[in-house]
Amino acid sequence: MVAEEWGREAGNDGWHRRWEAALCRSYERADDVFKDNSLAPYSVGTTALVAILSPCQIIASNCGDSRVVLSRGKQAIPLTVDHKLDREDEVARITNGGDHDLKPWVIAEPEVTFMTRSEDDEFLILASDGLWDVMSSDDAVKLARYELRRRRRLPEKGDTPSSPACGAAEELVKIAYDAFSTDNISVVIVDLKAPRIRSLQNTEKRDEKQM
Repeated sequence: MVAEEWGREAGNDGWHRRWEAALCRSYERADDVFKDNSLAPYSVGTTALVAILSPCQIIASNCGDSRVVLSRGKQAIPLTVDHKLDREDEVARITNGGDHDLKPWVIAEPEVTFMTRSEDDEFLILASDGLWDVMSSDDAVKLARYELRRRRRLPEKGDTPSSPACGAAEELVKIAYDAFSTDNISVVIVDLKAPRIRSLQNTEKRDEKQM
């Protein structure tokens, strides 16, 4: 959906605005699909995260209380802001809608942020609130870094070995579960130091210089 909407937004001024418009439309389309196919569209819902990597930018978007966190130089940097009731703007928006369990007041519009990439970037954590309810961004980054380093040193076993990032994500899920998290626990880790990602990044940078 994002690729399709990116192509449709070619007339927008500036690439920031183009990405924002493409992501907003993609979230709206996804929301419409869920509404049309859900067995109980008015009593259930979900959060959504999208992270897009370019050679020089990380573009993150969020709707709900999931979160994207960047590990950069041993620092945990949240790239999204949770949509929770402890945010004054969220309280005001919902209160203004009245005490009704109605879809018009639960919107699918994401917040979009842009972060310039750095050589110090290590990995991204994309996770639902089941993780963040029982773990801080700092702790998640420390645990993920430890697991990534440990698993990179392990010998490969079998024909389809689990990647270090996948194994680290599974470990975060296990820790959150053992901490009695009561919500959905979904975790994805993107290893920004992985050879394939770094190779593609260097190739794209060379292509840009030649243009």
